[in-house]
Amino acid sequence: MRNKQSKSLFPNQFLLRLTFINIIVIASFIVLSSWAIYNTACILADGLVTVNNQKQAQFESTLLQYLWIFSISTIVIGSLIHFYLTKKMMYPLNGLIESTKRMKQGQYPSAIRVESHDEIGQLISHFNDLVQQLKDNQQHRQKLVSDLSHEFRTPLSNLNGYLNALKDGVIEADQKLYQSLHGESKRLISMVEQIEQLKEWDYVSKQTFSEKEPIDMQFLVEQSAQMFHWSLNKEGIIVNVQVEPGIVHVDNGGISQVISNLIDNAIRYYLGPEPIIIKGETLKSGYMLSISGTGQSIPIAEQERIFERFYRIDHSRAQDLGGTGLGLAISKEIIEHHNGKIGVKSEGHYHTFWFTLPLC
Repeated sequence: MRNKQSKSLFPNQFLLRLTFINIIVIASFIVLSSWAIYNTACILADGLVTVNNQKQAQFESTLLQYLWIFSISTIVIGSLIHFYLTKKMMYPLNGLIESTKRMKQGQYPSAIRVESHDEIGQLISHFNDLVQQLKDNQQHRQKLVSDLSHEFRTPLSNLNGYLNALKDGVIEADQKLYQSLHGESKRLISMVEQIEQLKEWDYVSKQTFSEKEPIDMQFLVEQSAQMFHWSLNKEGIIVNVQVEPGIVHVDNGGISQVISNLIDNAIRYYLGPEPIIIKGETLKSGYMLSISGTGQSIPIAEQERIFERFYRIDHSRAQDLGGTGLGLAISKEIIEHHNGKIGVKSEGHYHTFWFTLPLC
C-alpha cells in the first residue's frame, strides 16, 4: 500500500507555515480590535456631539479609513519583522538539516556552532555529541577489527605452518610439538571466549537495568582466591589475604570475574619472592580491593594504557605466558558498569591493581 500524504491548506515549509499562521492570528486580532474601536468611537460621537447626518457620515468614513490603514500597516510590518526574526532563529536548524543529509550520505559533518542555550541550542549540542560519538565508535570498530586480525594472525600462522610441515613430512611430530600446537589452540579459544565476554559487557553497560544483589566482598574475595589454590601451590607463591567485610550491590559473576582476572595476572606475571597481598577495606567513598605483588616494570606512560583492549607491555612475553590483552579491559568494563573505579599504582617492580565499588 502506498502512503498517502494528507493535503493541507498551509505551505509545506515550516518557516512559511509558521509565518502564515501568525499572520492569520495577528490579522484577526487587529481586525477585531479595529472593529471594536470603530463602533465604540461611533457610539461616543453620537452621544457627545449633535451634528448633521453628513458630518456624522464623514467622521465615520474617515475613522474607518484610518483604521484600515493602521490595520494593514500593522499586519505587513509585523509579518515582516516576525518572518525576519523567525528565519534568524531557525538558521541553526538549516545547518542541522544539511549535517543530517551528509550523515545520510555516509559522511561525518563538522560540529555545528552553538550560539544560544535555548531548546534549539540544546538540540544542536546533543546532535554534535551524537555525531562525535558515532565517529568515535566507527574509529573504535576499525581499530578493534585491526587488533583482532593482528592477534589472530600469529597463532593461526603458527598452527598452519606446523600442520603443513607435518603434512609434507618436513618435521616429525613429538610430545613437545603437540604441546606447542595445543597451547596455540588454547590461546585462540581463550581469545574468542574473552571477546564474547567483552561483547556481553559492552551490551550490559548500555542497559539501564541488570540483575544485581547485595553480597559481602569478604566472602566473594575469599571464594575467588580459593579457586587459585592449586595454581599457587604449583608455582610456590604465597598469598596473604587481608579482607574486611563490606556489603556491595553487584553482579556476582561480573565482580568475581574481575577478582579472578587480577589474581590471574598477579600469578601469571609474578617474579617473586615477596608474597601476593590481597587487601580489602571499607572506606568512606566505598569498598576498595587491591591486589599487590612483584612483576615486570610498567612505565608510567603505559600504566593507563594497560586497560585498553589488546594492549600488552611486552608483546612477546605476554604471548609466551598466554596473555591476550583483554582481561584488564573486561575488568574495566565491569567495574565502570557498577559505577566504580579501577586503576594501578606501580613502584618499580612492585604493582598494586585496585578497584572501588559503592557500598550499599
